[in-house]
Amino acid sequence: MAFRIKDIDDTQVPLLDHLVELRGRLLRAFMALAVTFAVCLYFAKTILAFLVQPLLDAGQDRLIYTKLYGQFFVELKVALWAAFFLSFPVIANQLWAFVAPGLFVKEKKAFLPFLLATPVLFIAGAALAYYMVMPTAFHWFLGFQGSPGGVTIEAMPNSEDYLGLVMQFILAFGLSFLLPVLLLLLNTAGIVSRAQLVGARRYVVVAIFVVAAIATPPDVISQMMLALPLMLLFEGSLVVMRITERRRAREAAALEAEEAKADEPKESPAE
Repeated sequence: MAFRIKDIDDTQVPLLDHLVELRGRLLRAFMALAVTFAVCLYFAKTILAFLVQPLLDAGQDRLIYTKLYGQFFVELKVALWAAFFLSFPVIANQLWAFVAPGLFVKEKKAFLPFLLATPVLFIAGAALAYYMVMPTAFHWFLGFQGSPGGVTIEAMPNSEDYLGLVMQFILAFGLSFLLPVLLLLLNTAGIVSRAQLVGARRYVVVAIFVVAAIATPPDVISQMMLALPLMLLFEGSLVVMRITERRRAREAAALEAEEAKADEPKESPAE
């Protein structure tokens, strides 16, 4: 008799069929990226106008490019980044559709909230970077302009460098805001407990400031504006862990009570 694992989707197929399915799902993900890239390339100037708004808010109204093909590649990069963000739901759905049949029902229920929370937290971090951090940091950077000793110092940012800086801000804040997802996944898998994280709080705080210093440009304002939300997210993760661990303990206690009740000897019928 063939070995079958219960509680998993009854889709036992050869490895070759899995590879064919993987190829199909990767092709769908690539097609979604290609279509959104074509659309975003058409609207590249509009998207770029959105990305330069924080610089305008900081008082700088000019970008330059020093290579004849420089701006062309800037618009290609803008379109590619925007296409990836827009097509991410389709890519994530294809990944989930491929992985989900191999998961237990409990694993699906445990993993799905993290999959849904990932884009929400990433967008929240990117929005914080775009609407608060970048205008503040750019205003501070532009404050070094002036005429010390009669020599005019004027900012003339390059469009490629500016796009790289914007992407650095967005990725740094977006990925850093996924800290609760990582911690809760580790806790759900039983790799770390809330007590261990509480005991290591001082080291976590140091690690947060180190990450903020590496991920952001070398200015204290950006680093603090990333480190402070990360500490709040860390503390919020501990609160969620406390709630989930208490719920698991109640469920385990209830299950033990049911098993103990089931193991009790039944009373013999009256003679």
